[in-house]
Amino acid sequence: MGLFSGLLGNAGQIDLADVEEEFGQILLPDEKLQQAYKVIRDLIVFTDKRLILVDKQGLTGSKKEFMSIPYRSIVRFSAETKGHFDLESDLHIWLSSTDTAITKTFNKDGSILEVQKALALYCCR
Repeated sequence: MGLFSGLLGNAGQIDLADVEEEFGQILLPDEKLQQAYKVIRDLIVFTDKRLILVDKQGLTGSKKEFMSIPYRSIVRFSAETKGHFDLESDLHIWLSSTDTAITKTFNKDGSILEVQKALALYCCR
C-alpha cells in the first residue's frame, strides 16, 4: 500500500506475519489468520472463524477496539468497485443485529474483490 493511498484512508492487503503477534492474544487456540487489510492504522482481519475489525484510537494508536464479528452474523455484503473517475471502492457489510452497514474503503488495487471472495467463502457455508 502506497503512502498516498494510506493517507487517503484506502485499504490494502498486508502480510499476515506483520499482524500475527498483535492477534496472538485474542485468537482461539485452533483459529488461524487468513487475510489482513490495513486502513491507515486500522485493520480488517479474516480468520477461519470470524471477521475482526481493529480501530486504533488516539495519537499513538496504542488504544485499540477489537470488533469481532462471527461470520454467521453477516447477513449480506456488497462491493462497489471503482469507476472511471473514482479512486476507491467501498465494501458494505450488514449484520443481523442492525440495519446500518459497516463500510470500508479500499484502494484501486482490486483487493476489494479478494475481500468479497473471502466473505463469500466464510459466510456462504
